[in-house]
Amino acid sequence: MKFIVNEIQISYKEQLDVHQMPKITGSKAAAELLYNHWDKKTIGCQECFKVVLLNNANRVKGVYEISKGSITGTLVDLRILFAIILKSLTVAIVLVHNHPSGNLCASQADKELTHKIKQAAGFFDVAVLDHLILAPNGNYFSFSDAFIL
Repeated sequence: MKFIVNEIQISYKEQLDVHQMPKITGSKAAAELLYNHWDKKTIGCQECFKVVLLNNANRVKGVYEISKGSITGTLVDLRILFAIILKSLTVAIVLVHNHPSGNLCASQADKELTHKIKQAAGFFDVAVLDHLILAPNGNYFSFSDAFIL
């Protein structure tokens, strides 16, 4: 008897020379890059969670949208997040999500999720450099700057 199974594929292909990749030097650089990358038509109406994938020189390998949610929240599946991180051979990440309300306070759920991701990342020697919350006007909150991370 022959068994047929589904093929699973996640791909990552570098198209830029390493020196063309933007470098993340802190929360401001990350926030500017991400705000410019965000769809301005939806940043004020739907919460999204993304991850910035970095090489060992903190150069941006890519930005991946993990989830889109509702006006007040979105779910993050850690299995999908780490599948992307591991497949792209990423050594450091910056987490980011938007608050359509413009409120830049980190909720308890935001803090717990960040802690959970940081703990899991430690098993793979992946550094979690920051978690940013973006507002529709371009302002941001940095977990790292606030010493929450």
